Amino acid sequence: MIPFHKPYITIDEITEVLDSLRSGWITMGPKTIEFENKFREYIGSKNAVSMNSCTACLHLALKAVGLQEGDEVIVPTVTFTATAEVVTYFKANPVLVDIEENTCNIDASLIERKISNRTRAIMPVHFAGQLCDMDEICAIAKKNNLVVIEDAAHAMPACYKDRKVGTIGDIACFSFYATKSLTTGEGGMATTANDEWADKMRILRLHGISKDAWKRYTGEGSWYYEVEAAGYKYNMTDIQAAMGLAQLRKIDWMWKRRKEIAASYTKAFAARDDIEIPYVKADRESAWHLYVVKLNLDKLSIERNQFIEELKRRGVMTSVHFIPLYKHPYYMTAFNYNSGEFPVSEAIYKRIISLPIYPGMSDEDVAQVICSVVDVLQKFSS
Repeated sequence: MIPFHKPYITIDEITEVLDSLRSGWITMGPKTIEFENKFREYIGSKNAVSMNSCTACLHLALKAVGLQEGDEVIVPTVTFTATAEVVTYFKANPVLVDIEENTCNIDASLIERKISNRTRAIMPVHFAGQLCDMDEICAIAKKNNLVVIEDAAHAMPACYKDRKVGTIGDIACFSFYATKSLTTGEGGMATTANDEWADKMRILRLHGISKDAWKRYTGEGSWYYEVEAAGYKYNMTDIQAAMGLAQLRKIDWMWKRRKEIAASYTKAFAARDDIEIPYVKADRESAWHLYVVKLNLDKLSIERNQFIEELKRRGVMTSVHFIPLYKHPYYMTAFNYNSGEFPVSEAIYKRIISLPIYPGMSDEDVAQVICSVVDVLQKFSS
C-alpha cells in the first residue's frame, strides 16, 4: 500500500529532538528562536514569527492588521476551511471568489467585483504549491487600500518571478503540518516586512505577554512580566522547532525530489486525453505540495469517487483537495452562498484527485502509482 503521504523523517530530526529533550527546553525557547531566524534568512523576509499552526498565523495576521466585526475578507472557493474560518473569529465575513480552471488558484480577474466598502483584506491561497497571480492581486489591493495575507500553507519553497514565497504580500502564513513540504508535526510561521505587525503577532501568540517572555526562564530574564494585550496560546515549542531546523537543512533536496516525482507523473500522463495534468505558469515554480490531476469524465465510464476506490484496490491511496467551502453545511447556513456563483469550482470539484507525492517515495512507488492510474483509465475507458 502506498500512502497518500508520509513525512520524510530521518536521524537528523531525531538527533535534533533528542538535543532539545536533553537540554531541558521542551517548550518555546532558544531552538524556536533559532528556527525563526534561519527560516527568515532562507525566505529572505525581514521578520518570521513562529506559531503552533498556520491557522494561528492567519488568525494573528488578521488581528495584527486590525480586522473588525462586520469587515469582509476575500478568499477563494477552493481551500481548506482554516482560510475562511479565521475570518469568522472576528465576526467578519469571508467573501468567496471563484478559481481559475487551469491552476485552481483564485481568479484575480474576478476579485474587484467582490470588493465593497467593508473589504479589508485579500487572502490568496497558493493551491498545491503554485503561487497565485501576485502582481495583479497586489495591484488590486493597493488600488483599494487592502492588505494581502497569503495563505502559503502549500507553498514552501515556491517562487514567483524569481521572488521566494513569503516576500511578496504584506504577510505570508506557512504550515508545518505533518503532510507539508517542511513539517514540525504541527506548526506554522508568519513572515512580514512590517515590524509593527510582527511585534503584535509575537506578543499575541503567548498570552499577550511582552515578546521575549520566554526569556524569563533564562539567565537573561526576570520573574517580572507584563500582559500587554489579551492574547492566545499559539506559541511553537523547541521540540517542534528542533524538527523544523533539521527539515530546513534539507528543504531544497526534498523540493528537488518532489519535482522529480511530478515530472515522472507528467511524462506518463501528458499525452492522454482522459486525464489532465497540473498546469504551472511559465513565470513561477511550484512547491509541488500536491499533484492534482483532473479526470476527463466524458472519456470514462466511472465517476471520480469510484476512480479513487479503484486506485485503493490497487494499493494507491489518494485524496481530494478540496471540497469547495460553499458546499460545507456551516458555510451554507452561515453565509447562504450560492453554488451557481462559482461555476469553475463546481465543475472542477467533481474531477480532481490528488496523487501521492512526497520525498520518501521510491522510483518503484512512483511507477506503481503510474501503472495503477493508467490501468484504471484503460479499464474504464468509455
